[in-house]
Amino acid sequence: MSDLSPPLPVRPEGARFPSLRERVVFISGGGSGIGASLVAHFAAQGARVAFCDLDESASEALCAQLAGAGLARPTWFRCDVRDTSHYQAQLRALESQLGAIRVLINNAGNDQRHSLQELTPEYWDECLAVNLKHHVFAIQAVAPGMAAAGGGSIINLGSVSWMRGRPNLVGYTASKAAISGISRTLARELGEKNIRVNALVPGAIVTPRQRALWRDPEEDRKFLDFQCLKYRLDASHVARTALFLGADDSDGITGQNIIVDAGLAQVSVAG
Repeated sequence: MSDLSPPLPVRPEGARFPSLRERVVFISGGGSGIGASLVAHFAAQGARVAFCDLDESASEALCAQLAGAGLARPTWFRCDVRDTSHYQAQLRALESQLGAIRVLINNAGNDQRHSLQELTPEYWDECLAVNLKHHVFAIQAVAPGMAAAGGGSIINLGSVSWMRGRPNLVGYTASKAAISGISRTLARELGEKNIRVNALVPGAIVTPRQRALWRDPEEDRKFLDFQCLKYRLDASHVARTALFLGADDSDGITGQNIIVDAGLAQVSVAG
């Protein structure tokens, strides 16, 4: 399978989910990478998509690209998800504008490498703020409106890195392991309000950032050796799974880790 490059891929042969049409979907970190593919795929389903990001140029380019493809232009705002009070205020303002958020995808994160010896208390707090804290407080802000509208789906982006025990990522892997915990706890807490909460757990996904920083033929070979499936995954594999989790078709699924990794974690643990 060849790598995908801009313009963002939306698989035309993919499934259609009628329940997503006109549904309000919010995605954090939607301007690039996996987030941008999520935005594009939900827009292609006819959802009313909104997202936040820090990168203004990438976000504007994405919106223009989707509008140029004949899709509804997403709503987006610039926001640092680490600023909890501002982020929650922005989410509530968005609900006033578009209506209740029925699909919340907590995607924003940063897998910056760091050794144990480089770690400081300040950097540890930063890792958790970028990769975990905003998930919880976005859910806190959105859940009342979601419940009042009849329920919805919350999708927390995890990572198989913690399952594999990847080195030089302890702040990131701690955050991503915790996402499984908060997803199970909040699935129980919010289930009576018809709100489903799942962790969507990607493996090694080819993104522009990965291409720029870490990808080379030797790295590809290592991943393929570990994976059950012998091709690299791209952001559309994650996005198409998110469509299913956001749609009513998955209305019996909550509190789960949905792993999209071509068997990477399975083989790594077994080996």
